[in-house]
Amino acid sequence: MANGRLFVCPTPIGNLEDITLRVLRVLKEVDCIAAEDTRHTLKLLNHFEIQQTLVSYHEHNKEKRGRELLDKLQEGCAIALVSDAGMPGISDPGQELIQGCIQLGIPVEVLPGATAGILALVASGLDNSRFSFEGFLHRDKKKRRERLEQIAREDRTLVFYEAPHRITDTLEDCIKILGNRRGVLCRELTKRYEEFIRGSLEEILNHFLGQQPKGEMVLLVAGMSTEDRDALIQAEIEAVPVRAHLIRLIEEGMDKKEAVKMVAKERRMSKREVYQESIDL
Repeated sequence: MANGRLFVCPTPIGNLEDITLRVLRVLKEVDCIAAEDTRHTLKLLNHFEIQQTLVSYHEHNKEKRGRELLDKLQEGCAIALVSDAGMPGISDPGQELIQGCIQLGIPVEVLPGATAGILALVASGLDNSRFSFEGFLHRDKKKRRERLEQIAREDRTLVFYEAPHRITDTLEDCIKILGNRRGVLCRELTKRYEEFIRGSLEEILNHFLGQQPKGEMVLLVAGMSTEDRDALIQAEIEAVPVRAHLIRLIEEGMDKKEAVKMVAKERRMSKREVYQESIDL
């Protein structure tokens, strides 16, 4: 085992059999394990009969503990970084520690393993050739909606993580801002009660009416279709008066004749109709 190295170790997201042999070996051989929740990680270590030193590294102590871990790494220690489930640094603590190692020239070795977002994407049946990972949306309603508005025209499949007590609010906001698109909600991945709820976003929301959402969730939403994008662009064009449309193009440097031609094309009008609006310009 090489010293002075950070090992980023993904842990199972549900089924303990999903841990890799390589991760188990590293967890045994490092000098200590930096864990998001030491009690949670202790259960994992006990299951695989691993005795190891644990130190906490989480969202609330990451600055102070991060500096301490970097000092240990510079002194030559080998440290494994784990979160409660999945890949550290992906919607979990770890990114800052990894960045600190890179800045100090400390080797970082990332081991492959379970990642809920990728598993859910592949299982969803939605287009996975291109996707946008959004992680957790903000807890604040206003900020959550602002982010959804920013990505409303995204044509890639959207991947969100969400907590069960916020999933209905998130679905309602998605329907309001993104529209009633196709979606898949993946619940309790790799666990006994794994479930995939497929349909429109309204159908997924209706699934939870009258029952309490439970378990860790990944929500996948289809990207904006070409047809919907074209319809939205056309609606925005037509919402602007013809005269204002002409003035904008002329102010941008287009001569009046070309502006008339362009406006007619974009608004699907006859050039004669548009010309009448341009006479006194």
